[in-house]
Amino acid sequence: MAALDTAIVGPAIPAIKASFGIGDRSIIWIYNIYILMYMIGMPLMARLSDVYGRRMVYILDIVLFAAGSVIVILTPSFSGLLLGRAVQGFGAGGIFPVAVAFVADAFPPEKMGRVLGAMSSIFGIAYIVGPVMGGFLLPFSWKLLFLVNLPAAAAVIVLSFKALPGTFQPKFKPFDWRGLVVLAAAVTSLTYGVNSIDTQKFVSSLTSDAIWPFLLAFLILAPIFWRIEKGIENPMIRTELFESRQMALAAILALSAGLVQSGTVFIPAMAVASLGMKDYTASLMMMPLVLAMVLGSNMVGRLLDSYGPRTVVIVGGVVLSAGMACLGILASSPWLFLISCLICGIGFSGLAGAPLSYIVLSESPAGEKATSQGAISLYASTGMMIGGALFGAVAASRGGGVAGYQAAYLSISIIALAMGAMGMGLRKKEKFS
Repeated sequence: MAALDTAIVGPAIPAIKASFGIGDRSIIWIYNIYILMYMIGMPLMARLSDVYGRRMVYILDIVLFAAGSVIVILTPSFSGLLLGRAVQGFGAGGIFPVAVAFVADAFPPEKMGRVLGAMSSIFGIAYIVGPVMGGFLLPFSWKLLFLVNLPAAAAVIVLSFKALPGTFQPKFKPFDWRGLVVLAAAVTSLTYGVNSIDTQKFVSSLTSDAIWPFLLAFLILAPIFWRIEKGIENPMIRTELFESRQMALAAILALSAGLVQSGTVFIPAMAVASLGMKDYTASLMMMPLVLAMVLGSNMVGRLLDSYGPRTVVIVGGVVLSAGMACLGILASSPWLFLISCLICGIGFSGLAGAPLSYIVLSESPAGEKATSQGAISLYASTGMMIGGALFGAVAASRGGGVAGYQAAYLSISIIALAMGAMGMGLRKKEKFS
């Protein structure tokens, strides 16, 4: 549900713009407000599930997601639509880290990889189903795209009470409200600042009064948040966990994975520039990448159980680097373009999602698994947001067009290769077991 609502909005953009009479600068906040509240909801809901029990927090996330859908369906104004998307994003932020923590609770280490792989493949499936569902429902009303969330949410809530184990924490632990407020302010500043950058005038826009105060606020607030978390008994994110080499590597890999993954957003634009395709057909060039991610995630899950994350990350980094290099050098024909995307999808499977969750769940103590997963997801989301701006800046620095995209994808190829090299620092399989 959460992944689908990210993928399904794209086809509805023209209809939503026409419905509310808004322009391109305003419509982008349908994405931005969702991602912002998603990033705030992740660590908060993850922490609540570790402290007060997983099942009720998971159900709360589903209820919030459904409530946001209701607001979107019923609202007569664009501001109401943004409110609904904010509530959706806040609830969705907790769904994945809490679900991953359930996996750690329910499955032995030797089976954990394949379950995490199956969960990671859901995101690829959403990006296949989303446009298809949008094409089917949009002729009737764009609001139907959000209406389908309600019966799904009702079914998930009922099944959660029946199938998910209930947990109860009798000891009251004061909540880290200071940390939450500072984290929310830092994430909001970063989101607004990065999304306001003009990639065509990257350096000059960084110094504009509309951007630099927000980026500076983030740089000030981030260490303040870290200091707050180190000094209290029940923090939002337990910083000492990331003092271990394995967790620190997982955090760096998550941030880097987000940076690299942001490049996939520009694949249709690359197809238009290099192959002369129309906008509505260029998006189909993403299909090999998505299909490879769906199949690759399940394969990677089994490889994690057999060989551990070290081998998977090293191979994933090399494969993704090769795929991105092919996009930057060889994507001059449709077949070479499709093959390059296929290679990228396989590489992504070995770097993002299941491997990182496997490391986090293996390294975190029982009472911190959801919190740690939420923190890693926050790193990945931050990387994606920053990566989009950097990709655009590199492309613009080479004059845009084919040459600009080639330079950007070659830059991403280097980052992916560095991620594979970082995998050498991970422990071998027998030490994760």
